[in-house]
Formats: sequence, structure tokens, C-alpha cells
Amino acid sequence: MRWIYLSPHLDDAALSAGGWIYDQVQAGNSVEIWNLMCGLPPTTELSPFAQVIHFSWGISDVREVIRSRRAEEENAAKVLGAQAHYLDFLDCIYRQNEKGEWLYSAVFTDPSPEEADFPARIAEAVSARLQPDDKLVCQLAVGYHVDHVTVRRAAELLGRPLHYVADIPYLFNTPEHLAPTTAGMNANAQTVSEAGIESWVEAVAKYESQISSLFESSEHMRQKIRQYCSENGGIRFWTSV
Repeated sequence: MRWIYLSPHLDDAALSAGGWIYDQVQAGNSVEIWNLMCGLPPTTELSPFAQVIHFSWGISDVREVIRSRRAEEENAAKVLGAQAHYLDFLDCIYRQNEKGEWLYSAVFTDPSPEEADFPARIAEAVSARLQPDDKLVCQLAVGYHVDHVTVRRAAELLGRPLHYVADIPYLFNTPEHLAPTTAGMNANAQTVSEAGIESWVEAVAKYESQISSLFESSEHMRQKIRQYCSENGGIRFWTSV
């Protein structure tokens, strides 16, 4: 049996469930993080929006962005004891329609109607790699990031039981999204060990290119994750009724 975390981007699984991942590994479970939207775009041309995002990361070249972010993911996964795997779907900031027009100029937006088949394509790729006893974890899409919404829709097309975790740090920024994204679900909490919390924040700190756009500082990140665990008795997760 494997625990499979369906991570939209190269950081989401560790951000949202790092302590749980660490404790699962320590308990003898096989844990894999499947990073879905981390493919290399077919062109080095960037939309104005993507250029702004790259500037915030401090890296301009798209190939270097993918290389460095995969390296960050490998380092974070090593801290947690998980295996990182990569699919080649593109991040929303790089996606274009058939005419070559950029589909997104914001990330907190609804999926484009021109990508109506995208969740099904992701589900097909994921399904081909799954084993019968795999347990799946996906994010709720708190914050309504277009890629998180798309991955949740893909996961739900698989027709398998799912564990859901809240998207961090979006849970901290838009807590009002939690109720609508968990409507009709059962809520549970999983205790996270002190070693798990320490490994969680250490793993998140490995995403050096992302910290400044996700948290006020590294110390703020550590404080928020510890506060989350303290207030909820560990990490919260949800399952369908």
C-alpha cells in the first residue's frame, strides 16, 4: 500500500501536510508525492503575468525555474522521507490555447472553459500509475487557485476514496473558503509528532524561491504551521460521507 499525495505544484504537498507525511513514513508507510503541474513549457516565451511571477521568484529563465524548483522539491521530500515523482502538465502561468493565447493572467480564478477536458486528462494520467491499494490525498482547493481546483476535479474523476487536506497557506489567508470546500464531508484530525512538526517546517523552508511569496518570513511560516497544529490537535483532514 502506498500513500499518494496529489500535489498541484512543486511545494503543495509539503506545505499542506508535511507533518503527516513525515509521521506516515516513520510508521513504515510508503509515501509518494506526485507533482502534477511541473512540466517544461515548449517555448521560453513568457506571458507578462508569468514574467512578474518569475521576477518574484528571482529567476527569469523558465528552464532554470523548473530545474531549481524540482531541486527544492527533492530536498523537501528528503526531509520528510517521501519519494517525489513528476508529471509533465504545465503550471497555469505557462498554459496557452490552440491559438497560442495565454489562458491565465491570475491564479486565483476559475478554470478556463477552453480547458474543460483538462481534469479528465490529468485523471487518466494518474489512473494509469495507480495500484489497487493506494490511498490518495488531495487538496480541498481552499483559496480557489485554478490549478488546485483543477487537480481536485481530476482526483474526484478517479472514482476512488479520497482524503482531503486544506491548502496551506491559503487556509490562513482565506479561512472563509473552508466551509464551502468541505460541505457534506466528515472532518477528522491526525496528531502530528513534535518531530513531524519540526520536519514539516524544515521541509517547507527548502522552498527558498517560494517563501517570500507565501509567508511574511521563514519565522512567520514556522509560527503559522505550529499554531495550526496546536489549534487543531494536529492536521485536519476530510473524507466524503
